[in-house]
Parts: sequence; C-alpha cells; structure tokens
Amino acid sequence: MKPIKLALAVAAMVLAPVASAQSGGGNWNLTVDEDQVSHRIGNPNAKVKLTEYVSYTCSTCALFAKQGDPVLEIAYVGSGQVQLEIRQFIRNPIDLAISLMTHCGAPQKFKQNHAAFMLSQNMWIAPLNRPTQSQVTRWTQPGAASRRNIANDFGFYNIMRQRGYRITDVDKCLNDETKAQAFAAATQADAQRLQIEGTPTFAINGRKVDVAPAWSALQPELDKALASKESSQNGL
Repeated sequence: MKPIKLALAVAAMVLAPVASAQSGGGNWNLTVDEDQVSHRIGNPNAKVKLTEYVSYTCSTCALFAKQGDPVLEIAYVGSGQVQLEIRQFIRNPIDLAISLMTHCGAPQKFKQNHAAFMLSQNMWIAPLNRPTQSQVTRWTQPGAASRRNIANDFGFYNIMRQRGYRITDVDKCLNDETKAQAFAAATQADAQRLQIEGTPTFAINGRKVDVAPAWSALQPELDKALASKESSQNGL
C-alpha cells in the first residue's frame, strides 16, 4: 500500500535504548529490547536480523501478521536464529495513535499490544474507510487531542482495556508528544534511506528485501540469509 504524505514534520532525534526484558529460558521470544521507535524481539546475537516496517492501517500488514508472524515466532525467532525488529511506519494519524498505544507499558507487553491491533484490524478500521468531515477534523487537529479522539472513535480504549490498561494509562501514552515526533521523524528517515514506498517492507541485516510483501515471498529470503551465514561460519 502506498504511504500518504505525512502530516507531521519534525526534526530527527537521537534514539537511545531505554528498556530491555530478558529471556527467561530457551524461548527467545521472551527477549525484548525497546528504543524510542521500535522493538527488537529475539536473540541479539542472532545470525539474521529481520526488520519489518509496518503500518497498522495497512491491510497487507494485517494479512502478514496472520500468516507470517506465527511461523516467525516459532521457527525463526524462538529458536534464536532470527531477531525481529518491528518499526512503525506512520502513514496517517491513526497509525500514530496505535503506535503510541502499542508502545504503552513495559517492553514485554509490546508483542501482545501489537497483535491486538493487527489481528483485529478488520473489526475497527471501518471509520477510516468512510469518515465524515467532522471525524476528519477531530482526527487531524494539532496535538494529543486528535489521538484521544481517534482512540475514542475507533474503539481503541476498549481494546486497551481488554489488555489490562486503564484509560488514564492510555491517555498518558497518547499524550507523549516527544515519542509522537520521534515516530514521525523515524518514518521520514526510513522512507528516504531505504526508499520505502509501501508497507509492509522488510530488511534483512540492514538491506531492503525487494520481494512481494507476503510471508511466502519473505521466507525463502530468510532461509537464504541463514544458509549464507552458516556457510561463511564454516569457511565455505
């Protein structure tokens, strides 16, 4: 899907790691590192680093979450072979509001927050497809008020309540203007650096993968990268 012109224009920020949740055993899915704009899930010393640039209002991203995420989690990330970084690509104010909510709370909550919105996209996205003028005005006014309006109009407060969050917790995250600006700046930087034209876009070990945005197309590239790493380590 093609990204829309960003409504937010902000200066780039220096991104520093702020939190980490360490693995509790052999399942590397329990290891989560967070910085200002992304989460890295899995073995930090994995042979292959996969980055997914994702938009929450992208239907192809939601399809990948259903088809690709379960296999990634079990066969690639959990085993320690692949570390997955999820970076939000902000195409519109709804993406921004959801991104702030998925980052709400401790790093280990991110995966479930992310899945809660991705897997239920078909149930909450209807207002975006048929917005009224008053809704557009509510969603695009400056500052955190628009993000709270979005959370209310799309039923996001209820999604977060089911995840164990109070409205005051959600509002605190939606009001985080520093993080909101960081998301916008990172999206602009990523788009320019990798020439991202749609979502989801993937990078393996820092290089953009030019394949169809589907698990069936990405999996062979992951396997190829893993085989290449193994060959180089064996001196082949």
